[in-house]
Amino acid sequence: MLCVWGAHAAPNNAAHDDLDLLLIQRGVVQAVVDVGQKVGAVGQNVTSQASDLVVNAMGYLGVPYLRGGTGIQGFDCSGFVQAMYENTLGLALPHNAKAQAEATQTIQREELQPGDLVFFNTLRRAFSHVGIYVGEGKFIHSPRTGGEVRIENMSDSYWRKRFNGA
Repeated sequence: MLCVWGAHAAPNNAAHDDLDLLLIQRGVVQAVVDVGQKVGAVGQNVTSQASDLVVNAMGYLGVPYLRGGTGIQGFDCSGFVQAMYENTLGLALPHNAKAQAEATQTIQREELQPGDLVFFNTLRRAFSHVGIYVGEGKFIHSPRTGGEVRIENMSDSYWRKRFNGA
């Protein structure tokens, strides 16, 4: 079976402009630019990769949740993260939020940078949900059955209470 991660219809210019405007209004674009300015020339490659990861993930806004899903037809939370990292950075992560937490380096919430993974306790067990930090206290994820890939604010009461780490 052939699986192409990035295969999706090219948006029309109006939709692309709307997405650009949304990203600018929500501070996501500025957060990525700010990170790039902070790390300077030495970190340009890392910043570019983080920016590419976030921008790629944004291209999947609205894709439906699908339990076990890892592609454009739908994603679960860890499948979304797995696909974004594989497609954008060529990094292989497990398809399980807890296993992804175990396979990555722990960082403090204050150290979060766009592209970092954020973990939550949503099923009464640690590291049961994962998303990708996009900056300005927000993350992108595939939330649950009936939901779709979207951006959420980590300071919202629901997410703040369930944050496990990054």
